[in-house]
Amino acid sequence: MITITDKHNCCGCSACVQACPKQCISFEEDEQGFRYPLVDKAACVDCGLCEKVCPVLNAGEPRHPLAVYAAINPNEEIRRESSSGGIFTALAEAVLDESGVVFGARFNDQWEVVHAYTESKEGLAPFRGSKYVQSRVGETYRQAKAFLQQGRKVMYTGTPCQIAGLKRYLGKEYDQLLTVDVVCHGVPSPLVWRNYLRDITANNLSQIASINFRDKSTGWKNYSVKICGQEETPFVNESYRKNPFMQVFLKDFCLRPSCHTCPAKSGKSGSDLTIADFWGINDPDWDDDKGTSLILVHTCQGQQSLDSCNIPKKQTSYEDAISHNPSIEKSVAENKFISLFWQQYYNDGLNNIQSLLDKTKPSIINRLHRKIRRLI
Repeated sequence: MITITDKHNCCGCSACVQACPKQCISFEEDEQGFRYPLVDKAACVDCGLCEKVCPVLNAGEPRHPLAVYAAINPNEEIRRESSSGGIFTALAEAVLDESGVVFGARFNDQWEVVHAYTESKEGLAPFRGSKYVQSRVGETYRQAKAFLQQGRKVMYTGTPCQIAGLKRYLGKEYDQLLTVDVVCHGVPSPLVWRNYLRDITANNLSQIASINFRDKSTGWKNYSVKICGQEETPFVNESYRKNPFMQVFLKDFCLRPSCHTCPAKSGKSGSDLTIADFWGINDPDWDDDKGTSLILVHTCQGQQSLDSCNIPKKQTSYEDAISHNPSIEKSVAENKFISLFWQQYYNDGLNNIQSLLDKTKPSIINRLHRKIRRLI
């Protein structure tokens, strides 16, 4: 029986919920907006499946990638709509060309982030672009398994812990399954996101027409957060450095506790491919500030899928990949001011967050030490 006594030990993948043969595990939201499994002990038959599929209790082994690439989608419109170089769409279109199914994260009508699937190229647009909120996996592991059992090709994308949960849930390898995880800094609170949207819309979410966490109008590196209304008038259009939600996310104030001890870093998710922004790419031919994808290939299946896309790519080294993407291997450290953040948040939301950011800003000496460590 799955029992969560330390919230650092649950990544929220929901594999246990979907695997339970008695359907006696619910997913309940805590005071920070994260969901955790709760077992109905009266209905539980103690079969142990929930523990067997848990990616925290059954962490994989670290893997060194077989190959590393920089890549760019030649379709400029798709690249513009994507967070980095548009590699997700290229991979997905190749799967759909074989009558496959693609799973990814999208917004629902309440602007919550959920996992869903599409069987058409037109349905890929909502999956493009980063969503800096933990998504609800829902029933998608079961749905993916059903498609695989029908002999369909399936591409499933998600965070490393979500891919690890899927692999544990399936319990066997499928030749027609392509798993792709994204390099993840950590997932911020859905509660903070939900309340932020209510604040900027005066509690009328129906006014929102589009949300883009990574608008490239000001460049790939200096991206903006853009939230538009029905008349295309922006509620928000500001640098990620000034946006209050992005600030508390990137300062690690509201991450899920398990993100500080992630069980799926360093290829332990079991994915075929890992994709990310290729931050720090040192090649002017591959960096025009419109976005460049980083791809880590972990399996032969991943290499074959990448080759089938027929997109421009350049092989590079793993050292280049991790030099500006430490989240590939390392979990983010817990911010020592997390408790102070939540105390202030429960009292005043994000209204006076700048005062907390100023109060917790690292000293000049600490910032200098951090820069030196990065250079080393």
